Amino acid sequence: MTAAVGLAYGTVFGVFGQDARPEASAAGTATGTAAGTATGTASGTAAWTDDVADGFASVDALGQKGTYGGRDGRTVTVRTQADLEKYATAAEPYVIVVAGTITMNPKGKEIKVASDKTIVGSGTSGHIVGGGFFLGQGVHNVIIRNLTIRDSYHGTWNDKEHDWDAVQMDGAHHVWIDHNDLRHMADGLIDSRKDTTYVTVSWNRLSDNNKTFGIGWTENVTADLTIHHNWFHETEQRNPSTDNVAHAHLYNNYLQDVPGTDITTAYGNYARGGTRMVLENSYFQGLRNPVTKDTTAAVVQRGNVFSGTSGRNESGGTAFDPRAYYDYTLDRAADVPALLRSGAGPRAAIGTANALAAEATTLTVAKDGTGRYTSVQKAVDAVPAGNTARVVIAVKPGTYRETVKVPATKPHITIQGTGASRKDTVIVFGNAAGTPKPDGSGTYGTGGSATVAVEADDFQARNLTVSNDFDEARNQHLNGHQAVALRTAADRIVLDGVIVSGDQDTLLLDTASKDALGRVHMSNSYVIGNVDFIFGRATAVIDRSVITLKKRWNGTSAGYVTAPSTPAHRKGFLITRSTVNGDVSAGTFHLGRPWHAGGDATLDPQTTVRDTSLSAAVRTAPWTDMGGFSWKDDRFAEYRNTGPGSGPAGTDRPHLTDAQAAGQEPADWLGGWTPTAG
Repeated sequence: MTAAVGLAYGTVFGVFGQDARPEASAAGTATGTAAGTATGTASGTAAWTDDVADGFASVDALGQKGTYGGRDGRTVTVRTQADLEKYATAAEPYVIVVAGTITMNPKGKEIKVASDKTIVGSGTSGHIVGGGFFLGQGVHNVIIRNLTIRDSYHGTWNDKEHDWDAVQMDGAHHVWIDHNDLRHMADGLIDSRKDTTYVTVSWNRLSDNNKTFGIGWTENVTADLTIHHNWFHETEQRNPSTDNVAHAHLYNNYLQDVPGTDITTAYGNYARGGTRMVLENSYFQGLRNPVTKDTTAAVVQRGNVFSGTSGRNESGGTAFDPRAYYDYTLDRAADVPALLRSGAGPRAAIGTANALAAEATTLTVAKDGTGRYTSVQKAVDAVPAGNTARVVIAVKPGTYRETVKVPATKPHITIQGTGASRKDTVIVFGNAAGTPKPDGSGTYGTGGSATVAVEADDFQARNLTVSNDFDEARNQHLNGHQAVALRTAADRIVLDGVIVSGDQDTLLLDTASKDALGRVHMSNSYVIGNVDFIFGRATAVIDRSVITLKKRWNGTSAGYVTAPSTPAHRKGFLITRSTVNGDVSAGTFHLGRPWHAGGDATLDPQTTVRDTSLSAAVRTAPWTDMGGFSWKDDRFAEYRNTGPGSGPAGTDRPHLTDAQAAGQEPADWLGGWTPTAG
């Protein structure tokens, strides 16, 4: 691509916060519909079955070493209430995959879950309607994950007759409630009662409810709970209400009261009785009484953001140091709304497995020698050419300074970070287009500068960071500052829960040839850069992700998000349900410009940005020309965007009509391919 102004590279993680991974532990390596066509049959295992809790649920106590659910047992798939109840109440451990909608009969039924269970929705398809789960005295080591639990509401808003909760716990311990969508129940969404302890509640959406999340119903001050990365919206009370909790650690939650709706929040986080609460880096928007405490309770606040709030906002007393119990990483409070809008709730990559998963080969990589290989490339080299089953390269936490190439002869490879955060596993190198090759045969060129280059179909990357840390400030003498972090030149590429970081030309979404199809689906991820940093001729969907704008090497703000080079008969880039933001000046970034590679006038570049939040950094005329080609002759449009960088339709800002938008959905882009099918 035509060289633009050089850019400086700062830290690997840029400006988007310390940890953006929308998940508490590793995402699954195997994807697709849940295995086992008959109800209740065993299914192939996947990496998400090995996921474990963080926070207080990870603490060794009461004879339980952390919370890992049913991973030591069989994985079964259920589609009926009878089978769900059969396995959930069994004495032996199970991973129970809910693959479809189960409507409880009678309404309000709460299945009594036994110890050592994982109950997980298959992608976004697992729904429990009109009921929920009950964990009684002594029940322990339970994971409830990736489910939508909804609609036991019985017509009375402050319902005192029907104790119908999504999840009720009475005297349980070591419970992880993660990535669920909980809404519209007759009573609580979550009730943690009667000394229930060692609980972590993470990455959930809680909405459309009165008594949302209550903790207590005890005179004892013994319970320990971690509540992080949850999105509370359209919830009236108990957000949560925390009564007599010895250690309540709340961080990176988003509490939102949407104006003009039927539900008005009465209060946000409430510390009652003898509670000791640490409240960190959360975001409160539009709430009355965002933080309330009794005179007997202690609340230590730090790093929170309060936007449009009113009424009580209280702190005081001495609480505790959460790091004395477990390690954790805070996101910036300012990043929390965008992070949770895109990352909270059920995810397509959790709870899915297929026949390949049971046969999958796993190759481990660790810099310290504890794995089978010490570099990612060595593991790729070990995969036999022409492999027909998926091979998972499980990369332990660490920084791997190397370049990686996955050749076209090795499809079905997954590179998966195994750390608790996608920030923990980093593949990084610093080549640029103008960097001389060591053998003296010239320079790398743009495509050759990639830290990771993927030329094989059916590739997947999960839970890791791919970065190019080329230092432009120190290399102004080089001709060619394009520095690719990740290059894909193949079909059916899945990028889930990753960070792709660089400056100019960060993410090259290419195809094997001009006439070849190259489809890419990126979700729950971050792309960071400043000049043409999403570019190429692939057909790509970027969904529920954050596009982070960086300043250039000299501290100035200016750049271009996309530079598609789409063939005339293909789809280009679709950015949907995402966020465009960054620590840059207002009105300095274009959403895109047309890249007619090599001056090819037959190309018809395309970028559509829809249903996305745009920061003030986006120009009021968001598209611009490139290389003598007018963007108006190609395909650039918006639809239903929001935020200060959005704007009305005009000659310099085309919007799709509703009819046009109906034909520009992810399914239209992917042409019959379902990204969750491994």
